Amino acid sequence: MNVELIFEKSRKDHRGHSFPKDGGDKPALDDLIPERHRRSKPPRLPEVTESEVVRHYIKLSALNFHVDKGMYPLGSCTMKYNPKVHEDLANINRFAGLHPCAPVELCQGTLEMLYRFSEEMSHIMGMDALSLQPSAGAQGEMLGMKLVAAYHKDRGLNKKTVLIPDSAHGTNPASVAVAGFTPVEIPSGPDGRINLEATREKINDETAAIIITNPNTLGIFERDMPTIARWIHEVDGLVYMDGANLNALVGWTRPGDLGADIVHINLHKTFSTPHGGGGPGAGPIGVKAGLIPFLPIPGVIREGAGYALDWNRPKSVGKIHPFMGNVGVILRAWAYMRTLGAEGLAAISRAAIVNANYLLHLVKEDYSPARPGPCMHEFVITPRIPKEKGLRNTDVAKRLLDFGFYAPTVSFPLIVHEALMVEPTESERQDTLERYAAVLKQIAKEAVETPQTLKDAPTETPVGRLDEAAAARRLKLRWEPEDAGETA
Repeated sequence: MNVELIFEKSRKDHRGHSFPKDGGDKPALDDLIPERHRRSKPPRLPEVTESEVVRHYIKLSALNFHVDKGMYPLGSCTMKYNPKVHEDLANINRFAGLHPCAPVELCQGTLEMLYRFSEEMSHIMGMDALSLQPSAGAQGEMLGMKLVAAYHKDRGLNKKTVLIPDSAHGTNPASVAVAGFTPVEIPSGPDGRINLEATREKINDETAAIIITNPNTLGIFERDMPTIARWIHEVDGLVYMDGANLNALVGWTRPGDLGADIVHINLHKTFSTPHGGGGPGAGPIGVKAGLIPFLPIPGVIREGAGYALDWNRPKSVGKIHPFMGNVGVILRAWAYMRTLGAEGLAAISRAAIVNANYLLHLVKEDYSPARPGPCMHEFVITPRIPKEKGLRNTDVAKRLLDFGFYAPTVSFPLIVHEALMVEPTESERQDTLERYAAVLKQIAKEAVETPQTLKDAPTETPVGRLDEAAAARRLKLRWEPEDAGETA
């Protein structure tokens, strides 16, 4: 595929915008920008018309696969539909145009939104307070482990280990190590849940905390979490719940009621904000009362009839994000909460669980469930394909792209060989699920009758199968013109 870069489209004197001239009632540019801050020569910007710019980026967006283009059943990282009305609300200039350094007297509306969001989200999670600063679930998770360390240090306890089930998200052990603890793995039982007996054996006075993803990455509810939490609390440990899969629980049960002391949530996964993908995201964490003194500064508080920033937290772990976090993302989540209300939020969880179980029922004849029984909002399967023909789960995933479906997560969780993790979400209609199941069945049939079809896939996408290692390791993110004089 050969797509010209915007710089390669550049032609001298093509213009897409006319800047106002100095003079009149407007101050001269020289008066606005001191000489020491001005460029000595013009920047290398592409010279293109507005229509060229629009067509270029529309073409690029159409090449990519995204949730607005088709079903995106990416297990483990929920990709649900993002209502466009929430984009409109987040783009209201009084929010989007607010300078982050504006004094609190001029941003009372934004502070009120953040305060009310914290209050309602704390109630949803069964927690006593929230920090909105983390810009991703992983950063929230790291902050959670920092809070665990600060909490034990403040109490004079020499805790060393954090227990983690073998079905954990890959970031869990990393966050534990960053906070100075040693991760201790707990095996899963035959039913996919954390092994109770093994957990009991690993708990001792050195246990600082346990991280439990609930529902876990096999898509199964950890029903023994209250028992495990009681054991952990008996040795002065803390319970951290990885709330990445809250989309299956919101409105039905709360992490705090299950025994969690700390929980993070990925707003894009449950509250329908755009997926970060390396860009702005949000992963707020909630805590029980005993951990509030250690939360990052500042927090938003009520002060008289208005709102203020509280910097007076001497035991705080510090600041982990500029200003108040990614406010635009939080605003979208706030709009989602207010639009749906309590009943609506419970309904999305119910629909996500029903959709996942219906889809699992449709495909389990050709794809083996990783563990028996019903699932929550996602499930893990392995394809029944002829391995002697060199086929793998990746081939199934690539073939799905030819039918207009995004590939599911592959080879995760690590405890399932040849895993395909599927999460249809509540966003999809019944007939879409049935078409997806029909395509999976067709692929299973092709694997037997025409296996090369899977090995060649995808053939209907803008590019064919990539060398994934090379694509990840040999990035070319900057383009330099051969002759800067012609394109500058």
